[in-house]
Amino acid sequence: MGYMRVEEHSPTLLHLKRAPGIRSWSLLVGIASIGLAAAYYSSDSVLWRLFYICGCLFVAMQNMEEWEEAMFDKNQGTIELKSFSLYTYILTLYKKGHEKVVLDMRHLQDVCVQEEKVRYLGKGYLLVLRLATGFSYPMTQSATLGGRSDVEEVAALLKRFLKLEDLHRPEQHEEEEEEESSSQSEQEL
Repeated sequence: MGYMRVEEHSPTLLHLKRAPGIRSWSLLVGIASIGLAAAYYSSDSVLWRLFYICGCLFVAMQNMEEWEEAMFDKNQGTIELKSFSLYTYILTLYKKGHEKVVLDMRHLQDVCVQEEKVRYLGKGYLLVLRLATGFSYPMTQSATLGGRSDVEEVAALLKRFLKLEDLHRPEQHEEEEEEESSSQSEQEL
């Protein structure tokens, strides 16, 4: 799966991970090489050369995607979403950079794919967890560019694991029964 990789899948635990993609690493190497080239070919002092390298590394790390993971634990009834940002980790001198959100699995009502516009690059897709409390929480911080099918595949896996299809089926059956009874009553009239 391109959106998130399955680390562990058992009847009670689903562990998904996501690491920065090839685009992030390419940007890091490309922008860092510009700084190195500027420092190498410059006739400026050593401090300016260090500034070129550090400045380009700073910009390159800003453009990196985050490492993210999601754990759905049926035993504890929790959804744990973690993210790690290299940029924040270094910028705060190793004090921050890890974010963790814990949600109650009982409040989860739906998992859906949401389309998001990505400036200059087109459309991106991300997975959104819809809760009974009215909140919607994205599973990842950034949208995946390209095909929607990878994100839909993860959504289908989550719905099967959490048995969310079973929750929606009784509602559909009730609606179908109401439609049938109303059509029968109309036929009798």
